[in-house]
Amino acid sequence: MRVLGVDPGLTRCGVGVVEGVAGRPLKMLGVGVVRTPSDAELGERLVAIERGIEEWLDTYRPEYVAVERVFSQHNVRTVMGTAQASAVAMLCAARRGLPVALHTPSEVKAAVTGSGRAEKAQVGAMVTRLLRLDAPPRPADAADALALAICHIWRAPALNRLQQAHAAARTPRIPVRKVTR
Repeated sequence: MRVLGVDPGLTRCGVGVVEGVAGRPLKMLGVGVVRTPSDAELGERLVAIERGIEEWLDTYRPEYVAVERVFSQHNVRTVMGTAQASAVAMLCAARRGLPVALHTPSEVKAAVTGSGRAEKAQVGAMVTRLLRLDAPPRPADAADALALAICHIWRAPALNRLQQAHAAARTPRIPVRKVTR
């Protein structure tokens, strides 16, 4: 499984590609940040993020895209920018027919470190160990993107089974009557 993780942000949008399957060693294929100037117009920034993500999708051809779920913060402006960058990532994936998974920050931290309250440094250290890197990816947005991809690789099989079970439970059962003459 090859996953593009996206840690959305208007100024720094972390991106990272991880390949592997649950229970086996994982491999980082690429990591980076799509940057936009903070003094640029919003539309220009969103186009720059789109172009950056499209380039990553073209280069690495992931099978899935994992995006950090936007959560409420005190700063509405920050939430809006994060949500807009997140929507761009989801749009780019949808345009290509790629499945998108949203993972909460605490879900990602718990998957990678064992604690949903882990600090950014702990996430970076575990990403470094799990991917057998020489040093933690910088900035933290890049490490977070890799953590999102790792989280999805590890959780996707269980999520797929849950979705299939839920779909089967919703499927109406039509009683079959035996007809005798």
